[in-house]
Amino acid sequence: MASSTQITKNNTTDLDETDVNALKELQHSFAAIKNEIGKVIIGQDEAIEKIFICMLSQGHALLMGVPGLAKTLLVNSISQTISLSFSRIQFTPDLMPSDVTGTEILQNREDGEGREFKFIKGPVFTNVLLADEINRTPPKTQSALLEAMQEKRVTVAGKNHNLQKPFFVLATQNPIEQEGTYPLPEAQLDRFMFLIRLDYPNRDDELSIARRTTLGEPSALSKILTAKKLKEYQLITEKIPVPEHVFERAVDLVRRTRPASDDAPKWVKDSVQWGAGPRAIQFLIRGAKARAVIQGNFITTSDDLDAVAEAVLDHRIITNFHARSEGIASTDVVSRLIEEANKEDK
Repeated sequence: MASSTQITKNNTTDLDETDVNALKELQHSFAAIKNEIGKVIIGQDEAIEKIFICMLSQGHALLMGVPGLAKTLLVNSISQTISLSFSRIQFTPDLMPSDVTGTEILQNREDGEGREFKFIKGPVFTNVLLADEINRTPPKTQSALLEAMQEKRVTVAGKNHNLQKPFFVLATQNPIEQEGTYPLPEAQLDRFMFLIRLDYPNRDDELSIARRTTLGEPSALSKILTAKKLKEYQLITEKIPVPEHVFERAVDLVRRTRPASDDAPKWVKDSVQWGAGPRAIQFLIRGAKARAVIQGNFITTSDDLDAVAEAVLDHRIITNFHARSEGIASTDVVSRLIEEANKEDK
């Protein structure tokens, strides 16, 4: 492991001794958070890691999985261990934008001199917002989250209201039942840093679930981090050095997803309808930095970039009809691009 002096000499971004100690503390905190969440969540270590990477990168995540995989419990547990306020919105076809952002009501003034409008905050005013089954509400309500996710504020009756910091949206979707749903538009999908797919646990994990969850109420989770400490960790993560070849790898990887680009291989042109945009490059770098930190490294590597590539690019690549008929998914496209990049490096 490189010392802080070596890091300072070899990279343009300096990490002093205080930063290095803080990063080591962050690594211990993440291990403690995983251990604590493991008391109630079994077999979702990868999802926990990716959500924490999103939080360190100040991004949002879309969780995709069938019912019963503890998506809601996972998000709630993470908010408890990091001592963050938590709100949950169950998205339904009759949900209105004001049910998300809040609304103004007319009420009597405290001094009794007439009436005044008072803004009543909606559930979006929290640190962690769980948007449960976000594709079950019409686009008008879905778009109410756009400004909140991007600008960290909402506008009601012409007035801006800033949200709490840190602020994360963790949305869920059920991939099975699509009847009566409203697919998220590409503009909103692009706001999510990661698409995290949750799968069924293996047999040993399901045995553990059967044993642990049928013995009464689960134990209360300890608070590992404060919101203030998490914001400090976010700032430190931004300072992690990124070598030039990692920047180039991120740019090349994204450009190769675009069928109209000269950089795209022929099989991408034949299989992909639409590729990823520049925001994907930003999220690849941010995610790679955060992944490096929790893995115990003080510099970003190509392995860190590859580890977050699928979660960043999955929902930003749209395959065409030919590819779908052949069973080729966006995850297959990402995997093949990474494989080809690794061959070129050798």
